[in-house]
Amino acid sequence: MPKTDFDRHMLESLVCPRTQGRLDYDVERQELISKSAGLAYPIRDGIPVMLIDEARVIEP
Repeated sequence: MPKTDFDRHMLESLVCPRTQGRLDYDVERQELISKSAGLAYPIRDGIPVMLIDEARVIEP
């Protein structure tokens, strides 16, 4: 099972750097998902990496 050190309360203040839209937390993949941008931002050691260049492109 993946490490879940990410504080879910951070989601209230984090937004997608590309769209300024809402993010969803994917516990399994340890990513923050921006459906509007089609990007998944990784969470490494409990810290979200909010860089567009580090994000994974996701299918709609």
